[in-house]
Amino acid sequence: MPEREELPALAHGLTAVSGAMALIAVLVMVQIWLLSAALESYLAGEPGSALPAAIVSGAMFGISVFLYIFIDRIDARRHR
Repeated sequence: MPEREELPALAHGLTAVSGAMALIAVLVMVQIWLLSAALESYLAGEPGSALPAAIVSGAMFGISVFLYIFIDRIDARRHR
C-alpha cells in the first residue's frame, strides 16, 4: 500500500493520464470528422482540400503519438 506522502503524486499521475487520454479521444474524433469532410469534398469534385486535410490529420496523429509516449512514461514511472 502506498505511503501517505506518495498519494498526492499518484493522484497527479492519474489526473495527467486521464487528461491525456481525453485529449487523444477528442483528437481521434476530429480526425474522423476531418476524413469524412475531406472525402465528401473530394467526391464532390473539389480535390484541393485533400492535401491540407492530410497534413492536418498527420499533425493530429503526431500529437496523439506524443501523448501516448507521455502516458507510457508516466505509467512506467508510477510502476517503479
